[in-house]
Amino acid sequence: MCGRFALTATPDQTAAHLGLAELEEFPARYNIAPTQPVLMALAGPPRAPGSNLPDRQAMLVRWGLIPTWVKDTKAFPLLFNARSEGALDKASFKTAMRHLRALVPASGFYEWQQSGAAKGQPYWIRPKRGGVIAFAGLVETYAEPGGSEMDTGAILTTRANADIAHIHDRMPAVIEERDFARWLDCRTQEPRDVLDLLRPVEADFFEAIPVSDLVNKVANTGPEIQERGIVGPQPEKVRRQKPGADENQMTLF
Repeated sequence: MCGRFALTATPDQTAAHLGLAELEEFPARYNIAPTQPVLMALAGPPRAPGSNLPDRQAMLVRWGLIPTWVKDTKAFPLLFNARSEGALDKASFKTAMRHLRALVPASGFYEWQQSGAAKGQPYWIRPKRGGVIAFAGLVETYAEPGGSEMDTGAILTTRANADIAHIHDRMPAVIEERDFARWLDCRTQEPRDVLDLLRPVEADFFEAIPVSDLVNKVANTGPEIQERGIVGPQPEKVRRQKPGADENQMTLF
């Protein structure tokens, strides 16, 4: 699962990693959440003969994919993740898998280790080598009833590798730079031809850093949410006692 991630690299660093010509200025984003706009890179139109311009284009999409056939968006679940194992056949994702595969630049992501009924310990999970990575993404352009169009997207997930499995059993699928062209090529590469790219990254690729519960609130968007921290046990709620009542006495009320 990937319900929060961050992109703190500069526009120049991000463009260089994705093979884009340039990107407009944008601030570091430390707590990107579903329904917010996210940057994705897709294959661009065919280049003219002799052109040395990049063949990829950037797009801002709403994080939460809406298939074209949805009639009532309010009644439709928020699809911010897509399980890679079923994306080829699942009605919600198979069109995007065939026509609009994308790269989602990120500096890392957050995951929560659950224990009992508590909210869980959040972790900031980043590549050990640092820098920008790219998650596998899907894009669908949804036509709203009023006629306007909205670009929407999801992040593909796969089973967790050894670095993450003790925290959560799912993780974003990371596309290696050498595989960018093959993943984005929807003209000659059928979905079944690129399923092998959705495997978990090798062990020791990521490091997981425990952080405070500041990341739990979408309103917290500063770098302090990535500082190391441990979430302590939740204090027990004090049961209010009626005046004059004996706590050892049984009651029907």
